[in-house]
Amino acid sequence: MTLTRWKPFGELHSLHDRINRLFEDEFKRDFPQGTGIDTWYPAADIYETKDDYVFKLEVPGLSKDDVNVEFNDNVLTIKGEKKEEKEVKEENYHRIESYQGTFTRSFRVPRNADPGKIAASMKDGILELRIAKAEEKKPKAISINVK
Repeated sequence: MTLTRWKPFGELHSLHDRINRLFEDEFKRDFPQGTGIDTWYPAADIYETKDDYVFKLEVPGLSKDDVNVEFNDNVLTIKGEKKEEKEVKEENYHRIESYQGTFTRSFRVPRNADPGKIAASMKDGILELRIAKAEEKKPKAISINVK
């Protein structure tokens, strides 16, 4: 028999995301792009290793100049903008599913993250941020002299 950890709100988060997508799709259909309704945010995968906290965000079509990363008070903030391409006239489109516009994502990072050791890289439309964990402070042993 396998034991499975009970997550009372696990399905609720999934349902919440699906409902949001449903309303976004229905709401955005009535508004042309460029009306302020076309904000988006990149999908993020967050995990930790023995030494780092790792954040991977999907930012297809963006260059490093289109993205700004800030770390302040243990909050990691990623901002960016995907500009609309004007190669084809809007009336010639049959469907537009790619997102344009600005985005902002913020994540609270655990206190043991070291703000002085953050590495950022971008490859194949994936922005990867690695924040090193601060070394654990070990108690200092104090020897007792016997007189």
